[in-house]
Amino acid sequence: MSIKRSLYGATAALTLIAGAGPALAQEEITVGYFLEWPMPFQYAKEMGTYEEEMGVTINWVSFDTGTAMSAAMASGDVQLSVSQGVPPFVVATSAGQDLQVLDVAVSYSDNDNCVVRADLEIDKDSAHELAGKKVAVPLGTAAHYGFLKQMDHFGVALDSLDIVDMAPPDGAAAIAQGSVDMACGWGGSLRRMKEHGNVLLTGAEKEELGILVFDVTSGPATFVAENSDLVATFLKVTADANAMWNSGEHAAEMLPVIAKDAGMDEDATAETIATFIFPDVDAQLSDKWLGGGSQEFMKGVAEVFVSAGSIDSALASYENAVNTGPLAAANGM
Repeated sequence: MSIKRSLYGATAALTLIAGAGPALAQEEITVGYFLEWPMPFQYAKEMGTYEEEMGVTINWVSFDTGTAMSAAMASGDVQLSVSQGVPPFVVATSAGQDLQVLDVAVSYSDNDNCVVRADLEIDKDSAHELAGKKVAVPLGTAAHYGFLKQMDHFGVALDSLDIVDMAPPDGAAAIAQGSVDMACGWGGSLRRMKEHGNVLLTGAEKEELGILVFDVTSGPATFVAENSDLVATFLKVTADANAMWNSGEHAAEMLPVIAKDAGMDEDATAETIATFIFPDVDAQLSDKWLGGGSQEFMKGVAEVFVSAGSIDSALASYENAVNTGPLAAANGM
C-alpha cells in the first residue's frame, strides 16, 4: 500500500473541514482521550474535578488514534485532546490545521514500540530479515514515527515492506492471528502484541537514536484564544492530578479509579503507568520541552515524514504550534 496516499487522504480531509464546526457553547465542551492509556487526569475526570473547577459540562470521548483526534478537532466536535501523540499533531499542523500544543501530557519511550512475531526469531541483529514482511502500523502516529526511524536505523527499505494502516487494537489482533509479521502500537495493545513477539529496541535504545516518545494536550487555536481561562483551568486540574500521583502517596486511592476509567484491571494499569513520566509544569515550560525542545523535535518529526513520502512538506517552524500561555497561567492558579 502507499503510506503517502493514506496520509494525504487524512490531511486533505483535515484541511477541508478545519474551521467548519459550529460555534461553541462555553457551558459544554468535548474532550478526547484514549482507553487503555492510564493517566492521573482520569482520577480528576472521575471525581468530577474538571467540571467543578471549570464550571462547564464535559463530554469525554475515547479515540483509537491521534489522527482521529485531529479530525474531530478539525470538525469542531472536540475542543481539547489529552495525550495526543506528537506525530499525528505534526501531520495535522503540517497540512494546515491550526492546532496548538498546550502541555506535555506524558513521556513514555518504553510504552510505544513495534513487535516482531516470535516465530520469525528476528531481533536487532537480524532486522534485515524484515524485508518482504507485512507490518501493521497506525499511520501518522507516534508509533509510525518510531517505526520509520527504526527501519532507517536498521537499513530496511520501506518499499520492501507490505505496510498496512491499522489502529493498535487491530494490529494486536492481527499479530495474534499471524496475519502480520510485525505490529506497532502502544498501551494495552502493545502489551498484547508482546504476548506474541519481541521488540527490536528498548525504550532506552530508541532514545539513543533520538526517538523521543511523548504526548501533548492539544486544541484548536481559535478555541484556545477565545477560552484561555477555561483552558488554563483544565491544565491546572491536570497538573494537580499529576502532582498527586507523582507524590507517591495516593496510588492506592487513585489506581482503582484510573484503572476503571481506562478499561483495564489494576495490575495491568500499574504495569503500564509505571513506564510513564508526568513532568511537572516547571519542567514542561523548560527549554527541554515547551521552551524550545518540543518545537525542534516536531520539526524533526515532520522532516522524517517528508523524507518517507508521508506528507508533502514541513512547516518552516513549529514555534506557533506551541502556546505556553494557558500553562503558564495555570502555574499561578
